[in-house]
Amino acid sequence: MQIKLAGLVPESIVDGTGYRFAIFAQGCPHKCAGCHNPHTHDFAGGQIYDTADIVKQVKALPLIDGVTFTGGEPFCQPEAFFEIAENLAEYNIWCFTGYGFEELHSNENPAVHALLKKIDVLIDGRFFEEQASYELKFKGSKNQRFISCKESLKRGEVVLVEKM
Repeated sequence: MQIKLAGLVPESIVDGTGYRFAIFAQGCPHKCAGCHNPHTHDFAGGQIYDTADIVKQVKALPLIDGVTFTGGEPFCQPEAFFEIAENLAEYNIWCFTGYGFEELHSNENPAVHALLKKIDVLIDGRFFEEQASYELKFKGSKNQRFISCKESLKRGEVVLVEKM
């Protein structure tokens, strides 16, 4: 399956806990003012990658603790990100999204629900420049939440991750 990406960072320590492989989606409908990755907003930009090749790249790196989906907006390509997550089930999966968990949970697209089931930690919410702080760990603005996605789906309500 093909996926449109802004790029890959095979060895990241800033996109979540541990040593992570970061995958940057191309295209974002939110276009938050002050976004750290404005080059990812244009849906016409980026490059086409093969999801199987990305999976091989991740598995070839023995020190990787987890994989982070970021962007851009990963939920604009839920089928492709699901395929990656499905084939990397042994890794801790984080996903940054401008959508709120509640928006995604009520979305009628089955691919969105399939992807949610594969995510360990969902960092949700749009970036608000007036709530930004360099003191925040692994998120851009104070409104964003660290959500235990699998536990939230199980309980039917948002369950926050207490410590990062």
